[in-house]
Parts: sequence; structure tokens; C-alpha cells
Amino acid sequence: MKTRRAVIAKHGGPEVIHWRDEELPDPAPGEVAVEHAAVGLNFIDTYHRRGIYPVELPSGLGLEAAGRVIATGHGVTHFQEGDRVATFGPTLGAYASHRNVAAANVFRVPDAVDDATAAAALLKACTAEFLVERCARVEAGWPVLVHAAAGGVGLILVQWLKHAGAQVIGTVSTEDKAEAARRAGADHVILYSQEEVAPRVREVTGGRGVRVTFDGIGRATWNASLDATGRRGLIVNYGNADAPVEGVNLGILARKGSLYNTRPTLFDYYTEPAERAAGAARVWHMLETGAVRVTIGQTYSLEDAAQAHRDLEERLTTGSTVLLP
Repeated sequence: MKTRRAVIAKHGGPEVIHWRDEELPDPAPGEVAVEHAAVGLNFIDTYHRRGIYPVELPSGLGLEAAGRVIATGHGVTHFQEGDRVATFGPTLGAYASHRNVAAANVFRVPDAVDDATAAAALLKACTAEFLVERCARVEAGWPVLVHAAAGGVGLILVQWLKHAGAQVIGTVSTEDKAEAARRAGADHVILYSQEEVAPRVREVTGGRGVRVTFDGIGRATWNASLDATGRRGLIVNYGNADAPVEGVNLGILARKGSLYNTRPTLFDYYTEPAERAAGAARVWHMLETGAVRVTIGQTYSLEDAAQAHRDLEERLTTGSTVLLP
């Protein structure tokens, strides 16, 4: 069986993504072969491509995809041909038409969730799940700040936080994105291109600041996050859409009100099989009940992944992006 897959031989811009036609071997013991129907685009893909998160080269790209099982390796008993499945890693290589993947890293997709939604949502919604419920442990009534509230993770985070009963303040770059954040449930939306974030947050919260700031941007928003987070509050830096936060004097956390700061990753919260199963089940439940609705703002052909990367990094996308083989 043939597969067409993306490969990078060096780190760099979107132009380093190249495509290869290869023979897909039979799945090894413990693996399943999956024909992809949809592939999810995530900011972490750009980190792997750029080398922010170093990977051994040459390397595939992509973590998230949905499709159907077309073959099973020896010892795989809980999946069979025809099963609809999805994965969010941790092994790279989702930018492909067909792929062999460890059965332990695959989740059965409920009938109520279509392939595009599964590919658009699984990694992002699992990210929202662990950030809200297990990392920050947000409680009803808390004021919280979500940077990039109209992005793929941002829109899901807003909905998840509203489901938890939080008061959500979102930041966005354009009025169109502000409207998307409002539709997702944001109580207040700040256009950071028109006003300073932290003073507006303090105004909205009666001067107290937020209990938790969810910051997937990094260096560009670090100071605003510090100034917007209230005494003994938590800043959760979960991404580097701009650039990593570096060279921080920890004393700033004391001066800003004895703040807490964490830099969590999804896979540290989805390490054990039971954690992964429980987290994915929670995500499917939120999608099936309508507590979270996934906005697929744009789709691209899989082989147009380089352009999708450019648009994502230039802030031209809204919601989730799906690549179609």
C-alpha cells in the first residue's frame, strides 16, 4: 500500500515541508494501519518544524488525525478493520494519507462525531480539558483570562471555562475574531490592537485581576499576563505562538502579587493509559452533549500544509484548521 507523507530534513520555515510517496509496511505488532480522512493542524506542528521543540531529522510532521482502521498488527484485539479512530500523538507523522500508529495511542471516535471534527478537536480539546480541569482546576465564579481567544484552542477553552462557570475575558486581534470569541461565550473581549490588555482586565475585575491567565502566545503577552493576574493567581503558559518566554527573574512573580507560573505540556497530563482514556472520554462527552462546539474556520488540501502553516503563523486563521488528504 502506498502512502504520501510530509517530511522535513531541516528546521526552518514552511518551505522545508516536502512530500514523499512511500510504501507503507504492514502494521507491526501492537500497531494499526489507518487511512486518514482528516488531519488536524496545530501550533505545535510549527514548533516541530522550526526546531523550537527539537525533533530528530529527517522527521514527519503532525500529531492529530482521524480516519479508519484498514489493518491491524499482531496482538491488537480492541480494534478491527473499519473502526473509526483518531490520534493526537505523541509520535509525529500525521501529515500523511495513510499511517501505521501504535494502537495504544488511538481512540475510537463516537458515531456522533464526524472525522473532520475529531481531527480538528481531539488535541485541542484534550489540551483544554487538562488545562481547565487538572492544571488550573478552575472553579465557578473565577475571573479568567484567555489570550488568543478566537484560535483553535482558544475557542474551545472559552467554552470549557464557561461550562465550568468561570467569568471569561478573551483577547483577540480583530473585530471578526472578537465576535467569534463572544459567540463561544466570552463575557468580555479585548482587542489588543486597540487597547492595553492589563488595564482593561483590572477594570473588568474591579481592580483585582484574574485568578488564572491562559497564555498560549509566550513572549509577546508575558508582561500583560503578569499585570492582569491577581494576587496569588496562576499564569499558565501552554504555548509559544510568538516565542518562548526566556530569561525571567522569578522575583517578578513576588513583586506582582506572589503569582504562580507553570509551563505544562499535554503529554505530561496524558501519560498513563487510564489518564489518556479518561481525558478522551471527557472530550467526546463535551462534544456529544454540545457543551463544546468546534469551529472549523478553514480547510486546506493536505499537500497545502505549508500554506496552512504560513496562515496560522500570520494570525490569518480563526478556530481550528483541517487538512484534507
